[in-house]
Amino acid sequence: MLTKSLSKLLLRVAFWMLILAIIVFSTFPFYYAILTSLKTSEQLFSIDYILTSVHFGNYQTVLNQASFIRSLGNSLFVSTLTVVISLLFGLTAAYALGRVEFRGRGAVLLMVLGVSMFPQVAVLSGLFEVIRWLNLYNNPLALVFSYTIFTLPFTVWVLTTFMRQLPKELEEAAIVDGASPIVTLFQVFMPLMWPAMVTTGLLAFIAAWNEFLFALTFTLTDDQRTVPVAIALISGGSAYELPWGIIMAASVVVTVPLVILVLIFQRRIVSGLTAGAVKG
Repeated sequence: MLTKSLSKLLLRVAFWMLILAIIVFSTFPFYYAILTSLKTSEQLFSIDYILTSVHFGNYQTVLNQASFIRSLGNSLFVSTLTVVISLLFGLTAAYALGRVEFRGRGAVLLMVLGVSMFPQVAVLSGLFEVIRWLNLYNNPLALVFSYTIFTLPFTVWVLTTFMRQLPKELEEAAIVDGASPIVTLFQVFMPLMWPAMVTTGLLAFIAAWNEFLFALTFTLTDDQRTVPVAIALISGGSAYELPWGIIMAASVVVTVPLVILVLIFQRRIVSGLTAGAVKG
C-alpha cells in the first residue's frame, strides 16, 4: 500500500515538473524579449535573467515612429479583414460540405486541404503575377487576398468538422418551420458555431498578423507595410550595432494584442458545442 502511494506521488511530482518545464520553455523567449526591451544600450550584452533597472526609452522610440504606428494599423486592417472574409466564406462552405449530400464531397474536402499544403515560396511568383494583374501591388488588399487563400482552407476544414457534429434535428426543425438554408445557417447553426468560429478566426488572425514573406514581397513603401516587415527593417551597421532593445520593444508591442485576444476569448475557445446546443 505504501509503495503504491509513493509511486502515485512520484508520478504526480514528475507530471507537474514536466508541466513546469513546458511552461518555462514556452514563455522564456517572451520573458527575455521583455527583459531586453527594458534595458539600455549599455546593458544589452550583459547576461542576466532578472531585471535590475527599468528603462522605457526603447518603447518611447518605437511608439514615436509614425511609420511603425501606421504599420500597426495596416496589420490590424489586413488581419481583421482576412478573418471576416475567411469566416464568411468558410461558414457557407462548411454548411455545404457538412450538411448537404452531393457526389464528390470527400474529394472537394481533400482538394481544400491540399491547397493548404503548398509552401508560400512555391506559389510566390505566380501569386505575384496575379496581384500585379489585379493592380493590387503595394496595396493592403493584396495581402488580404493572399492571406485569405492560405487561411480559408484551414477555416473550411475545421468549420466543416464542427458543422457535422451539430444535431440533425435542429436543421429538420428549421425546415419544418419554413426556414431557408440561409436562415438555417445564420440563425440556427451560427450561434452554436461561435466556439469554432472564434478558434479558427483567432488562428487566422494570428497567421495574418505574423506573416512576413507576402508582406515583404507585395508591399513597397512604409505607409503600406505591416509590422513584421517594419520590425525587420529596423537595422544597424552590423549585428553588434543593431538596436536590439528597440527591436525587442517593437516585438513586445506586436505580441501584446495577440495575448489580449487569447485572454478575452479563452472561454469561447474552450466552451463545448454540445452545451451550446442543449441551452439553445
